[in-house]
Amino acid sequence: MRIALDAMGGDFAPGPIVQGAVEAVRDLPGTEVVLVGDRAQIEPHLAGGDTSGIEIFHCTQNIGMDESPVEALRRKRDSSIIRCWELMGIGRAAAIVSAGSTGAVVAAGLFQKKFLKGVKRPGIAVVLPTANGPCVMLDVGANMAAKPEHLFQYGVMGSLYAEHILKIEEPTVALMNVGTEEQKGNELAKETHALFDSSRLKDRFLGNIEGRDIYKGTAHVIVCDGFVGNVVLKVCEGLVELVLSNSADEMLARLPRDQHDAARTAFEALMRRYDYSQYGGAPLLGIDGICIICHGASGTSAIRNAIRVAGTFAHDHINELIVSELNSHS
Repeated sequence: MRIALDAMGGDFAPGPIVQGAVEAVRDLPGTEVVLVGDRAQIEPHLAGGDTSGIEIFHCTQNIGMDESPVEALRRKRDSSIIRCWELMGIGRAAAIVSAGSTGAVVAAGLFQKKFLKGVKRPGIAVVLPTANGPCVMLDVGANMAAKPEHLFQYGVMGSLYAEHILKIEEPTVALMNVGTEEQKGNELAKETHALFDSSRLKDRFLGNIEGRDIYKGTAHVIVCDGFVGNVVLKVCEGLVELVLSNSADEMLARLPRDQHDAARTAFEALMRRYDYSQYGGAPLLGIDGICIICHGASGTSAIRNAIRVAGTFAHDHINELIVSELNSHS
């Protein structure tokens, strides 16, 4: 299993990105990593360590988080993101992993038009913790102009991901909406609802849910367009950070000093429970290949886990299952 890893992508690249690759190769038998980026910046982070299973693919450019994705892709043909996609396209890598600009990663994939047979538009899926275990939400940013058939396909793809990666039997699916009643929402929501009702997923389709239902664990798979999904995701991230930080401050202010260490330990454990790094990254479902998009602030653990998820994705033949399942709905 060879992974093309964008060594220049992320807020802290290349140090933790390279270290994540080293740990993945060490801990995951049969895994090889191609570090794509500036050799002069990458090599110092490999000095003195075991580099078996790791190679460097040198390129001279990098796309920053603040750059326009489409413009940057046109100007920077030797960027690490483009080279990762090219390596996968010619078969030198089975998957790509990047903590770089999400917009650039998705746009580069769309430019290549390497969609799975039957897929209308790819979608980014994220795993969220809930009261009833993890759930999958998609799309969270790949498709801002979704159509009903796109959202329906997200339900199909998300179900397969939940079943095979999260090991959830017969995952339920719900549609993000402004109310639970069937007639609620805009035309996109109403038409998507009708597609699910008339499909083979109808027995596992729960209908509409509201934002408050996400963390209750009401559904295993939550479907929405990329605009709504991205807003929901960012609100969730910010709210969790605020609540946990304020809770820790209030608790420490009220406890005797000799109990502070125990309180900090408890809150650190709670933070780990909601830490995105344990899930590794968000897959771009629907492409002919494997693409895992990581948080920009990803550290060593997140990169290692993203590489692990890519390997599991390939091992369980998720793409073949997606093509087969979509064909059965056509």
